[in-house]
Amino acid sequence: MTVNQISVFLENRPGTLTNMTALLAENGIDMRALSLAETNDFGIVRIIVDDVYKAATVLKDGGFVHKLTPVLAVLIPDEPGGLHRVLEVLTGAGVNVEYMYAFLGGGDVDHAYMIFRVQDTKAAGAALAAKGIKLVSQDNISGI
Repeated sequence: MTVNQISVFLENRPGTLTNMTALLAENGIDMRALSLAETNDFGIVRIIVDDVYKAATVLKDGGFVHKLTPVLAVLIPDEPGGLHRVLEVLTGAGVNVEYMYAFLGGGDVDHAYMIFRVQDTKAAGAALAAKGIKLVSQDNISGI
């Protein structure tokens, strides 16, 4: 069970990120999670949105270079060792984590969510599900 992440490539200059967020806002697209990584010349904004198709279309029409990437959205208990237990399951399944970032869900106070980019999402998802670790589907992302 994967979620589609949109990676948007932006020039590293004032206003570029604002232009992207304005476009999404003007089109009623809700960002559920965001990560920004940068170099001297460009940045990569990774976003999870409530409507992937609409967001991808709006970004394309707005001239933003982007791509879709399947990622896992994993429920992490808000307790000591919560993330560690998830990472142990992935390590035990031989799954390497390429990158990850966290976000909080709406009114939830007993857990957060972590986005995981892994090479084999099926193997990672199966290993987590086998240990009772909950994943969020694309259909449920807007309810978070």
